[in-house]
Amino acid sequence: MIKALTYWLKRSRLFFTNWRAMEQQRYWEQTMANERYADPKRLLRFGAKAYSQNDEDGILAEIFRRIGARDQTFIEIGTGAGLENNTLALLLQGWRGLWIDGDKTKVARARSQVESYVGSGQLRIEGTFVTRANADELLLNLGPGAEPDLLSIDVDGNDYHVWQAVQSISPRVVVVEYNASWFPPMSLAISYRERFEWKENTYFGASLKALELLAERKGYHLVGCCFAGANAFFVRADLCGSHFSEPYTAENHYEPARYWMLRTAGHSPGVGPVERVE
Repeated sequence: MIKALTYWLKRSRLFFTNWRAMEQQRYWEQTMANERYADPKRLLRFGAKAYSQNDEDGILAEIFRRIGARDQTFIEIGTGAGLENNTLALLLQGWRGLWIDGDKTKVARARSQVESYVGSGQLRIEGTFVTRANADELLLNLGPGAEPDLLSIDVDGNDYHVWQAVQSISPRVVVVEYNASWFPPMSLAISYRERFEWKENTYFGASLKALELLAERKGYHLVGCCFAGANAFFVRADLCGSHFSEPYTAENHYEPARYWMLRTAGHSPGVGPVERVE
């Protein structure tokens, strides 16, 4: 009896998971049919998940397809335990770089997950809490160079202030988490507190408009957001050309909070040594 009940519970969970995935796919397709998304320069149609939280992996792949990668290097702040972030897929494709996270337990797990990449020198992992005071020095001294291809910032709070503090490096592409609850034209960022801890509510980070304005001051254009309304993508102005949808404003590129839109890669994430086949 217990075995039969366990079997049917597993079958029910599988059915619900598949049904939810199909409904989400239908919703995405219906949304993409909207005239707003017809512009071929928009990035949302290229979204796909390998190890990112949402569809950031596919969007980043398309950005670099359009502008190219200089030397395939990255820096990511807020990598968690290593199996769900914006640069693991790039790491598996031969990129190299730096991961930083302030949670020492998660850092230890990340090191164990990608041990072979750390051992080969392809990846450096630092357990450091990034602040406005130390961000610039950390990235300059520990990162892969003054012009990494990608900088990703997701610290659930001081994202705006951390990016604002970065002055000594010039990434080609920057990904920053934004607070979709503060829709355009709201231009807001939380007041800086060095040890800010997110309470899993709507008080965190900065609005997309605030990040757009900061980006312009730093020489970047807002070129898109992920479908879930979680991450925004910025490309250095000298690289944009005519590759992306204009105008480069929050009003044009804002996506509302669709945090329930959980993309899946099929199975639970796993990582290990891989071979690139040519």
